[in-house]
Amino acid sequence: MVAPLRADIAREKSTEGLDALVPAWLTVPDIAEQTGQDQRVVRRWLQERELVAVRRGERSVAQVPAAFVTDEGPLNHLKGTLSVLGDSGYTDVEALAWLFTPDDTLPGTPIDALRANRKTEVRRRAQALSF
Repeated sequence: MVAPLRADIAREKSTEGLDALVPAWLTVPDIAEQTGQDQRVVRRWLQERELVAVRRGERSVAQVPAAFVTDEGPLNHLKGTLSVLGDSGYTDVEALAWLFTPDDTLPGTPIDALRANRKTEVRRRAQALSF
């Protein structure tokens, strides 16, 4: 039997800038509790890139922006948007920064627009980043 792949969690040294952009973070146990799922399910979401996490704090704990999670699970449309950003060459930390950076033309942030079910507009902007 082959062991399952582990989720790739960003280990970049400079995640400090994210703290100014991302208002709240959740750990794997927090997400499991909020969604009523087992922690293995949450880890699978990370592995399948339905969610992304960065390692933060003294103990380097994997944490996910709280805005990425609903009571039912990962935010709808997030996986596809993360895929578009990755295809544009963004690292996970850069993608998180982009999603939480205010954009006056939206208005708000791309993550706010995703939460408002405006995925087409967000993905169009994400695709334009690769040009």
